[in-house]
Amino acid sequence: MNERVEAALNDQISKEASSSQYYLAMASWAENNGLNGTSKFMYVHSDEERFHMLKLVKFVNERGGKALIPAISQPPTEFDNLKSVFELLLKHEISVTESINNLVDICLQEKDYTTHNFVQWYVSEQLEEEALARTILDKLKLIGDDNGGMYMFDRDLEASVLAAPTAATDTKK
Repeated sequence: MNERVEAALNDQISKEASSSQYYLAMASWAENNGLNGTSKFMYVHSDEERFHMLKLVKFVNERGGKALIPAISQPPTEFDNLKSVFELLLKHEISVTESINNLVDICLQEKDYTTHNFVQWYVSEQLEEEALARTILDKLKLIGDDNGGMYMFDRDLEASVLAAPTAATDTKK
């Protein structure tokens, strides 16, 4: 495997692992603040990010590279409110998208079309992640400070998690 591509893939492994922990910290915060729907949403997304990491680990190893399992830094444990959680989440997903785009660029520069093809799944996934965060933020802006609206939002978010396939059951991944 091309050394530059391998290094970029290992960097992405680290980012996906950190993303999993970031979502997990948000899930714990939500759970401790009575937002059970939000916590379930975040727990599911934490698992999904870990799945993204594992997919990269297996790819690197199968291509003859050496996947490096990173140490994870402590994510934040306190958040101002639910809106700030999703604002931070969107900002985080945008940074992950930038990293994926950088990985695509490296693959093209190094003419590693196999890895480029593999990474296209992540490009599509990031479009979905950002769109979901933006949609949720739009709903939170509409709700404002209405506690009844917040209750309904949290309940609806929980229902959306229960209806959605998980990474382990989604055969397209």
